[in-house]
Amino acid sequence: MDLAEGPAGRSFAFDGHGRIALDTFLAEVRGVAADLPDAACAINLCEDRYRFLVAFCAAAVRGQTNLLPSSRTPAAIEDVRRQYPDSYCIADVRLSPAPPRLHALPERLPKHDGPMPQVDADALAMIGFTSGSTGTPKPNPKTWGSLRTSTGQNLGALRHLWPEGITVPIVATVPSQHMYGMELSVLLPLFAQAAVHGGRPFFPEDVARAVRDADAPALLVTTPVHLRALVESGIVLPPLAGIVTATAPLPQALAAAAEQHFGVEVRELFGSTETCVIAQRRTAREEEWRLLPGIRLQPQPDGTLVFGPHLPAPVPLADLVEVRADGGFVLRGRQSDLLEIAGKRASLGDLTRRLLAVPGVLDGVVLQLEPCEITGVRRIAALVVAPELQETAILDALRQAVDPVFLPRRLRLVDALPRNDTGKLPRDALLRMLEGA
Repeated sequence: MDLAEGPAGRSFAFDGHGRIALDTFLAEVRGVAADLPDAACAINLCEDRYRFLVAFCAAAVRGQTNLLPSSRTPAAIEDVRRQYPDSYCIADVRLSPAPPRLHALPERLPKHDGPMPQVDADALAMIGFTSGSTGTPKPNPKTWGSLRTSTGQNLGALRHLWPEGITVPIVATVPSQHMYGMELSVLLPLFAQAAVHGGRPFFPEDVARAVRDADAPALLVTTPVHLRALVESGIVLPPLAGIVTATAPLPQALAAAAEQHFGVEVRELFGSTETCVIAQRRTAREEEWRLLPGIRLQPQPDGTLVFGPHLPAPVPLADLVEVRADGGFVLRGRQSDLLEIAGKRASLGDLTRRLLAVPGVLDGVVLQLEPCEITGVRRIAALVVAPELQETAILDALRQAVDPVFLPRRLRLVDALPRNDTGKLPRDALLRMLEGA
């Protein structure tokens, strides 16, 4: 199959210096591929989105599988290297400490002429690792064929957001290494009429600058954390085609505020590293999720089985769902989040939502600790960002909405939660913060 789709002159990427055509991108892919080390796998650590794409596709041209760690920390990189010893690292920035077998991209990317690069549909394009928010990151392999199929499903879900016949610009605040970032900012430009901004804007001013670089209303691919920052900053953005968000639950009030402030639809996507995106909804107006074409769910006692044309076999998810007669579904939490104390039931997700609803709480999370070695009891704890509140005031407010048996026995006020690049909260980082490490 072709590595990319569309005419050679179509816009593929852009930034403050102008646009990059597809044929220029492919020439740089061929040039970089010629200089890559011989190996089975490449650990892609590039930060610049365009250079990530060049490195990602160059590795594919060499028949190598891209490994995408859950973070760029030395520990995460070393963990991947241990699992895949015949691998090297490829990066576009100086890393300290530098990992072994580091291949640094040159400042000026080489170019080679040639035909459209081909990849085997059954070849492994990448192995993505889960975030570690519920434990140890796990590898998830994806073939080129499955990624192309899932990209078509994503395109079908979002295609109504921009006019026919244009190349939609994409501005993304999420890292390319994350599955959501991969699907929306790497695969869409490869397999659809889309062009991606080469950078990864973070602060509201950076996002505004990137959107201004586009030559048409852009699709903003972001997370609830970044979207909240944009809304609360009051920044005025150029016209957008739409906003897409994932990686964490999007509060309905935030979705509605974003739609009013920016004047476009906010689409929330639901998926996982294991399944890719499988559903979407307009959260400002809908509670129910709508499955993407071809996706089917089968509820299980401890979760849900996901069937889809891009999946070689049904994939189990820990999420509990209620499937509606019209084919949509509503999330009912996770089996691992369900709590039963003194014959009463609750969920960590609902407790966290009630914590976030306390006036003055800017961010927070409720978690259950490991069992006590003596009693076996698993206590409930909370980390809260609330600069103007005391612990007692937060607990008093929670007592109005939460059964006393589910009140956090440990509540710690912190300056910020240890969110990763996509806004997720790795459990090990939460436990360290709770202990004050």
